[in-house]
Amino acid sequence: MDKKITIKDIAKKAGVSTSTVSRVLNDTLPVKKETKEIIIKTIKELNYYPDSLARSLRMGSTKTIGIIIPDISNPFFSMLVKGSEDYLREQNYSTIICNSDNKKEDEKIVKLLLEKKVDAILYAGIGNLEKFKKIKTPIIYIDRIEKNSNSSYIVSNNYQGMTTLLDYLLKNNHKTYIFISGDENIFSASERLRAFTDFSKKHKIKNQIIQADYTFQSGIRIAEKIQTIPDAIVCSNDLMAYGIIQGLKNRKINVPKDVSVTGYDDILFSAMFNPPLTTIKQPIYQMGRTASEIVIQILQKKVKENPIKMFKNELILRNSVLKRK
Repeated sequence: MDKKITIKDIAKKAGVSTSTVSRVLNDTLPVKKETKEIIIKTIKELNYYPDSLARSLRMGSTKTIGIIIPDISNPFFSMLVKGSEDYLREQNYSTIICNSDNKKEDEKIVKLLLEKKVDAILYAGIGNLEKFKKIKTPIIYIDRIEKNSNSSYIVSNNYQGMTTLLDYLLKNNHKTYIFISGDENIFSASERLRAFTDFSKKHKIKNQIIQADYTFQSGIRIAEKIQTIPDAIVCSNDLMAYGIIQGLKNRKINVPKDVSVTGYDDILFSAMFNPPLTTIKQPIYQMGRTASEIVIQILQKKVKENPIKMFKNELILRNSVLKRK
C-alpha cells in the first residue's frame, strides 16, 4: 500500500517549512509568488489531497451546505438544486442533498445535517422546523414562507401567478372549472388554491376542487374519474397537468378541443408535451441560485438582516387552451 502523503512530505520536497505549506493550503498569510508556485507544483506531483475534516476543525467551517427537498424526481426540485449547486460550486462549497420523499419527518434530516456540521441549510421541504428556530446554523427557506420566523426565504408569487392564469382563461370565455390542488400543507399549493378560491368567489365561477399530490400518476387517476367535463381543468403544477392530459387521452377526450388544461411551473418538458402546455413559468433555477447567494452573504456576514426575495411569474401561452367564443 502506498504511503499517505503528508504536509511534511510536501515541505521536504519543496525545500520549505511545514508552516509555509500550511499557509498556501489555507490561503491565510501571504507567501512569495515563487515559493507558492513551487509548493503548488509539488502538491500536484505528489497527488496530495488536503484533509478537509481537519481543515474544517481548524477553520470552524466545513464549506458544506445541506439542501433538503421533498421529491428529487420532480423536475421543479431538480432544477432548484441545480441553481443552488452551480453557485455554491463557484464559491468552493460542497453540498449534501437530502430527499425527504414528501414525508414530514424532516426534523431527522436536519439533525443529521447538523451532526455533519454543515455551515447552513437550504430548506424546500414540507415539515415543521419550529424546534430549530434558535439554532446558530442558518436555515434559508425556498419555495415557502415560514410564518412567525425571522429566517430568510426565497419564493415566487404563487398567488399572482395563478390569478394571472385564471384571468386569461376567463377572458377566453371559460366558465366552468375543475381545480387540481396539491397537498395543502405545501406552501405553494395552498397559495395557488387560495388564489383560485378568491378568483372563483369574485367572478362567481362554477368550480370543483380536487386535492392530489403534485404527481403525474395522481393526474391520470383523477382524469379517469371526472364525470362532467368542464371548460378548463386548472392544475397546481405541470406534472399533474401531464397526467390529466394523458388520462383524458385514454378516454378519447381531446385537449384543447374538448377541454382546456393548464399547469404551473413550466418545467423542462412542458414545451415538448403533446399538446404543449399553457402554464405559469417560475424562475426555478434563479430561485435556487439566489438562495445560495443569500446563504453565502449570511455566512460572510455581508447582510445585517435576513434577506427576503419574492420573484414574479410569467404566463406562458401554448396549445393546451382553447380560445372559446
